[in-house]
Amino acid sequence: MTAPSLRLSGTARIDGAPIFGPVDLEAPAGRWTCLLGPSGVGKSTILRLLAGLGEEVTFEGEMTAASGAPGENLVALMAQSDLLMPWLDVTANTMLGARLRGEAQPRDRAREVLERVGLAAHAAKRPHALSGGQRQRVALARTLLEDRRVVLLDEPFSALDARSRALMQDLAAELLAGRTVLHVTHDTAEAARLGERVLLMTRDGIALVTPPEAPPPRRYDAPETLAFQGRLLRQLMEAR
Repeated sequence: MTAPSLRLSGTARIDGAPIFGPVDLEAPAGRWTCLLGPSGVGKSTILRLLAGLGEEVTFEGEMTAASGAPGENLVALMAQSDLLMPWLDVTANTMLGARLRGEAQPRDRAREVLERVGLAAHAAKRPHALSGGQRQRVALARTLLEDRRVVLLDEPFSALDARSRALMQDLAAELLAGRTVLHVTHDTAEAARLGERVLLMTRDGIALVTPPEAPPPRRYDAPETLAFQGRLLRQLMEAR
């Protein structure tokens, strides 16, 4: 079945303190939406709410996923923290979702995904033996292995060096094609490369910023990508 669209409209508070709102966010079905904005405006809270994890948040409004399969587990979330289990090796951490659900662990698929993210040689290592960037790639591999129709990404490439970041962006764009992706980022270059739809979130709400026509992942040195990156940065600098 096709991926659903996502929509969130409303306000959020934690212990009475406003987090965001009113906002109106839409992530079209089967497309990659980047949500860009300064720290503290509530971007990660939106992801947690859409993932059903915002128990501490008082949300007033509407959240919908236009899906043809009510009740199906549609969503995979990659949080800012890698959330690796220190007692499990890289392979077991990659298959953690299946383990927690009591399902057969997909070792062959996990091996393939770890190969794609460049971690096959580290498959038997524990998290303490990995760099920050390697840990983040394990978390990305775990998210890709879940194979969900909706993927929520919270700063998924922030710990990677420039070369690894570009390679993982390309890989994620390839493997998540046709999924509904909502990607929170502070990186204007990343949004300029990956966003089919780019949203800028500030204290005043969410605004649509039209990206270049070239399909993502766009060339990082293409004039239109660099120009769009500059425009995003100008708007971000003016945001509050």
